[in-house]
Amino acid sequence: MERAELAGWLRLTLTPGIGNTAARKLLAAFGLPAEIFAQPATTLRQVVTDVQAGALLDAPTELGALVDRTLEWLGSNGPQGATHRVIALGDPAYPASLLEMADPPLVLYLIGPAPLELAQLVRSIAMVGSRNPTAQGTSNARAFARAFGDAGISVVSGLALGIDGAAHEGALDAATDALRPATVAVVGTGLDRVYPARHHALAQRIAERGLIVSEFPLGTPPLNQNFPRRNRIIAGLSRGTLVVEAALQSGSLITARLASEQGKEVFAIPGSIHSPQSRGCHALIRQGAKLVETVGDVLEELRFDAAPSPAMPPREEESACPDGGLLQAMGYDPASLDALCARTGHTVAALQAQLLELELAGHVARMPGGLFQRVAQG
Repeated sequence: MERAELAGWLRLTLTPGIGNTAARKLLAAFGLPAEIFAQPATTLRQVVTDVQAGALLDAPTELGALVDRTLEWLGSNGPQGATHRVIALGDPAYPASLLEMADPPLVLYLIGPAPLELAQLVRSIAMVGSRNPTAQGTSNARAFARAFGDAGISVVSGLALGIDGAAHEGALDAATDALRPATVAVVGTGLDRVYPARHHALAQRIAERGLIVSEFPLGTPPLNQNFPRRNRIIAGLSRGTLVVEAALQSGSLITARLASEQGKEVFAIPGSIHSPQSRGCHALIRQGAKLVETVGDVLEELRFDAAPSPAMPPREEESACPDGGLLQAMGYDPASLDALCARTGHTVAALQAQLLELELAGHVARMPGGLFQRVAQG
């Protein structure tokens, strides 16, 4: 993209009071951004309000610096030679699935190998969930994502901690070809930063075999209002959305609602009735989301060809606690001391001491038959 064209698109996105709806009206009326900014105020007022017309005629002070910064970014490479790209509404590389949304982004920033394009996301599934998942939820996310990848399906998520990260990792572990993104991470910041910072290595892996996408200009910090906007793109790029684990107030439910509003399928994995992290999924199922027990349930509903014998998520007894925390390893269903030893790698004596502390603190209850159960707080 040449400097003048880039400057026009950036100016349109930066103009105060000009959201995507007003911008699309202007583009429909006048053509490319350069033509919009060439119009007199009287002509602009035929399409937008007086205040918006005045704002369009006043170039943002930060525009020049942002154009320079973006051109420099476009001229550099990401990890392992991954390219930096900008595509705008109307570009042939702009994904058709986003054009079906009520509020498609005007500009998309991408990092990834040159052969990969968002337009190649014909077979894709969004996977979202809690930032604080149980050990079983993490295991489910990774196993389902890997099975989707083995079936030739790209996994779309948000690079957040917890389920998002596990889904990206599982997809990257799957077999894939050079012409299909293994996974797509849609983020709520500018692409010159990684949020959360601890996913820096994961972001590098995604940039090598998938795509990282944002609608936000370089330098945009992780503001709270950015993430619901990011969620609509996650839903828009996917044929359906699978919620792995979610509390009732989880942002993942926003993605599920947006997917439903876009006419996409919504799927949810049920969990323990004792786990707060399962209540959001159970609520979605009551509202009509398809209950998912296997990868085949999703493939059948979306009419994707199934992979031969896709790997199934391991049972909870076989999953390891990702951070070594005893409460995390317990989940919310009753567990035996032997099962906890297997999950954590701790000795019986060490676990008995920890369990006693947690029991006295009200976090764990001792059940009949030598079982222990985590007590849901709040």
